[in-house]
Amino acid sequence: QVHLVESGGGWVQPGGSLRLSCAASGFDFSSAFMAWVRQVPGKGTEWVSDIGGDGTRTGYADSVKGRFTISRDNAKNTMYLQMNNLKPEDTAMYYCVRGGTRGGGTPVTVSA
Repeated sequence: QVHLVESGGGWVQPGGSLRLSCAASGFDFSSAFMAWVRQVPGKGTEWVSDIGGDGTRTGYADSVKGRFTISRDNAKNTMYLQMNNLKPEDTAMYYCVRGGTRGGGTPVTVSA
């Protein structure tokens, strides 16, 4: 059964950085298309970034392009999201997604 566990969230000042991780199990990770999404309470889910199975194909929302970098280590069944130059509007719960399954999320708060 698909199991996704996010970590790495926290509080950071504007301009700071965080690295999120998503540990995956229960499926063939190396061939799986994976994504990061985020959600603010009371608002809809926003797609942030995605990555193909071999890591060569990536996509980013315009709101994070140039600041966030998605990557994966298939040997470790782990996906990452490096977030630089964070802004208050990046504050949200971040989720790792594979197909119709997402993890429990990790919170990111950006404030002075």
